[in-house]
Amino acid sequence: MMRMFEDYSVGTILPMGPHAVSQEAIIAFAAQYDPQPMHLDPRYPVDGPTRGFCASGWHVCGIMMRMMCDSFVNASASEGSPGVDRLAWRHPVRPGDVLSGGTEVLEARPSASRPAIGFLKLRTRLVNQDDVVVVEAEYSVMLRRRAEATS
Repeated sequence: MMRMFEDYSVGTILPMGPHAVSQEAIIAFAAQYDPQPMHLDPRYPVDGPTRGFCASGWHVCGIMMRMMCDSFVNASASEGSPGVDRLAWRHPVRPGDVLSGGTEVLEARPSASRPAIGFLKLRTRLVNQDDVVVVEAEYSVMLRRRAEATS
């Protein structure tokens, strides 16, 4: 059953993961989208700014999006997102890391201009296997509302 705007309440936490990150995936993403040496070379020096080889932050965002889709987006009446309010890469993601996390509903409000949709403000946090936060994002999503809620 498709989850509608009314099915989400403030404080709800939607669990996500796990997702294992491989060296091959890090290099493949970097080669195509973010070809910086710290994402392409497993021998990148540990005295560099990222303290060694790590995944691109944009790769981590892609992983986060996949985890969100698997957890709740693809089972919801999603109408997309107007954008991201805050994004922070907190800790490098390394080969062998296993990411998990959750998305918390921070706010829920019907649209003032489009009664058929509502806005959820969400916070997603991913942690690695050591429970270290690797990425955190706050953003809004639009979801269809039930017909009876709009009349």
